[in-house]
Amino acid sequence: MQTPMTAAGAAKLEAELKQLRSVERPRIIQAIAEARDLGDLKENAEYHAAREEQGFIEGRIKEIEAKLSHANIIDVTRLPPSGKVIFGATVSVLDVDSDEEITYKIVGDDEADIKSNMISIHSPIARALVGKSLGDEVTVDAPGGKRIFEITEVQYIA
Repeated sequence: MQTPMTAAGAAKLEAELKQLRSVERPRIIQAIAEARDLGDLKENAEYHAAREEQGFIEGRIKEIEAKLSHANIIDVTRLPPSGKVIFGATVSVLDVDSDEEITYKIVGDDEADIKSNMISIHSPIARALVGKSLGDEVTVDAPGGKRIFEITEVQYIA
């Protein structure tokens, strides 16, 4: 099954994969070799720690490769601006009750980071916004109750 991912999210995963393959993997192989030279492997804590770290690194490499192979990479900067909220769009909304303006970027599950206002396409706010246009009001069933937002800006930026 294909999962949506922004071009920036894919680039970040590819950079991490490159780091793991070209820096971390050779470093841990060297650490295992050095630990082997210390003697008896049964009681060699350095060797066991290095082997455990190698397992984590190899697992992360496989996880990233799987995510990238199943990714449907969407670059919104290449799409004609229609004013509609779509995956990858940056959306500014006005909370009608508090008069507070918030900007969200709608991203894939792995890219979501609420501290950076990057919300998952599957979050209640994103589900309410997708398909709507500039000026529309949307009602979101948030954990704290219903919230009404007015869409004040839709951008297709990286």
